[in-house]
Amino acid sequence: MTTDRRRIVLFDLFGVIARHQRPGALEKMAARCHTSADAFTTAYWTHRPPYDAGRHTASAYWTDVLHELSRPADADTIEELRLTDIDSWARVDDRMVTYVRTLRDRARVALLSNIPADHADAFLAAQPWLHDLDHMAFSGKIGAAKPDPAAFQHSVVALRAVPADFLFVDDREENVRAARTVGMNGHIFDGQDDLAAAVDAWL
Repeated sequence: MTTDRRRIVLFDLFGVIARHQRPGALEKMAARCHTSADAFTTAYWTHRPPYDAGRHTASAYWTDVLHELSRPADADTIEELRLTDIDSWARVDDRMVTYVRTLRDRARVALLSNIPADHADAFLAAQPWLHDLDHMAFSGKIGAAKPDPAAFQHSVVALRAVPADFLFVDDREENVRAARTVGMNGHIFDGQDDLAAAVDAWL
């Protein structure tokens, strides 16, 4: 098997390159469902893991959420919630996008994100620069979500590398711990300046 032993910086997406969910989005979706924000938020996150990991479709996910809230799961409501949800995760940090793109002059750059398949398709359509990366792995498309070791192993195999070739960057400590467990280097993201210093030291 041919390998490219240049070092690889493997980025999380949300909370690193992209923004976290738009403030007020959950409340907006709760109002559409005529339920409290607390009840909606609980249902939204309780049913999220299999949707993120590609085991449930968007329709199945939203049906589960609506049934937990004792609301009708008609097709129009599901589609409205689905599109509102996608939009709520659509923002990027332009400064980080620039950093990631310029980093490709020095290392291979890849992405490993927990994101449902339909969200990934929308994100790719809106952010064409992603296609310039060396690899993209979206949990909803590869069938494994962080911190499952299988998610990290997917990137290792896809990039024909070994775990030690990677510096994994994520804003969630449990995901960085999981990456280190499979043999990757890890950095907990707390801003671009600290990241740049860590990447410079690692490279």
